[in-house]
Amino acid sequence: MLPEGTVPIEEKMTVDERRKYLRRMKPRYDNATRKERGQLLDEMEAVTGMHRKHITRLLNSSLERRPRKRQRGRRYDKAVGDAIGIIAESFDYICAERLAPNLGWMGEHLMKHGELFLSSTVQEKLEQISVSTTQRILSHLPQATYRPKRGKSKRKKGFLDEIPTKRLPWNERRPGYFEVDTVFHCGPNGSGEFMCTLQMIDVATGWSERVAVLGRSYLVMEDAFRRILMRLPFPILEVHSDNGSEFLNHHLVRFWKELAQGIELSRGRPYNKDDNRFVEQKNRSLVRDYLGYDRLDTVAQVWAANQFYDKMWVYYNLFQPVMRLEDKTYCPAENGQPAHTKRRHDRARTPFDRLCETDAITPEHKRQLERLRAQTNPRQLRQELYAQIDRLFSLPMAQAGVPENVYQALRSATHPQKGDFLAHLNFARTVIHP
Repeated sequence: MLPEGTVPIEEKMTVDERRKYLRRMKPRYDNATRKERGQLLDEMEAVTGMHRKHITRLLNSSLERRPRKRQRGRRYDKAVGDAIGIIAESFDYICAERLAPNLGWMGEHLMKHGELFLSSTVQEKLEQISVSTTQRILSHLPQATYRPKRGKSKRKKGFLDEIPTKRLPWNERRPGYFEVDTVFHCGPNGSGEFMCTLQMIDVATGWSERVAVLGRSYLVMEDAFRRILMRLPFPILEVHSDNGSEFLNHHLVRFWKELAQGIELSRGRPYNKDDNRFVEQKNRSLVRDYLGYDRLDTVAQVWAANQFYDKMWVYYNLFQPVMRLEDKTYCPAENGQPAHTKRRHDRARTPFDRLCETDAITPEHKRQLERLRAQTNPRQLRQELYAQIDRLFSLPMAQAGVPENVYQALRSATHPQKGDFLAHLNFARTVIHP
């Protein structure tokens, strides 16, 4: 309990300030009675924030700080900090754990595109820098804060009984097991037709696919899946969705079972979002953080969103390192500590790099994507992404009483539109019957 009239200081004191304060309190402490010393220790503990035993040891010794025998020089100078700033911007300011292992190759990549110049000394330091030091440097850098904040019927069981309820294993190593979900862009009003984002996430590599559609009819959903299947550089083995009617209807089930060869279907348990945990996480970071929660409901907005997603396809899959859960251990409650789970993640790598470590991608498709990455300036691409977002939200919304043509928004991968960012990519690893 603090002595009467003592007000704790919230600001953290420096070491020199604490020593100076204790030197002033030392004469009072030396001449005080046992009871008074206890009160003084309470006061000094509240002011300095140090433990009373540590304060007692300092008061009974010399309060002068010993000078360092050898002053440690600053290893990472301004040139390193400036380089990390440009590289972090190119990665869209990812966390230090994902950034640090990828500073070296991204620095060399940006040098090829003329975004920065690195001396051999700086390059060597970027390869050796730790995660904690990277975090410390990032904390002093001005970061872009542009993240726009944009503001069920019963069904017959029948075919649903044939689709198993399960969770995809978190430690799946083979690419091709996809979680799929839709993100609604309806704003506060869910009436009428509005834009939806169809997103697919590969469990093993983190590879992501996104397509914007107008409405949720089986025609637009089938068109979106065809668009994804045509440009996906590795085959799909399983599609895991929630219980939404846009995924589980006779038309889409027929599409996967008859038209797309060798693909299994599964679904999560009703009202259990954790069964689609991988895609639910990316719904926030790859869709909501960019497009927000505003209503988008026109054909022009759908086209603009798909142009944005095409650029995001390159930026995320080829340049955004992700960490994968390597191991998790359940620790029961003991010694007053609650039960918890320890998680260990692996070294951050891009989805493309993870895909190249498997045999799921062919050498030709690997070389094609390597050429695409080598030719792409990620810093410039990031700027194009945000410029495309501005263009998207500058478009007018739908007019009341004037319905949009949903079928006009269909942009099948089999009929790419002029100016499509990824129109030249056509891997077609999954066999689709006409």
